[in-house]
Amino acid sequence: MTTRRTTETGAALRGQTHTPALYGALLTGTGVALGAFGAHALKAAITPALLEVFETGVRYQTYHGLGLLALGALPAFQTGRQRAPALLLAGTLVFSGSLYLLSFTGLKWLGAVTPLGGLLLLAGWGLVVWTLWRGEKGGR
Repeated sequence: MTTRRTTETGAALRGQTHTPALYGALLTGTGVALGAFGAHALKAAITPALLEVFETGVRYQTYHGLGLLALGALPAFQTGRQRAPALLLAGTLVFSGSLYLLSFTGLKWLGAVTPLGGLLLLAGWGLVVWTLWRGEKGGR
């Protein structure tokens, strides 16, 4: 019985009903790893200003990872229709990713990409608010 229950739980965790939590766990876990990398290995390799840019990326990645973990616990986001969490994931990847690339390369034009990630994040959170306000099932 324990094996069956464990198997069913594992299957559910891999299913679409837990996608926001999966996204959140991945973002938060990699945020911790990147934060440690920045604090130890990267600190001596880049300027303090670029390290601050990197840390901003880590901070936003971790915040949104935690937010997605929380969404994964809400019934409205436990259906197969996951537009809000997908927007939050995409926004985090664009926002934080552009900051990581900027900090590694020093290419200032990458800073123009960051607001696009911010817009995706705002759209995602707006959709979360709309979904919860309307009491809908599934972050459409």
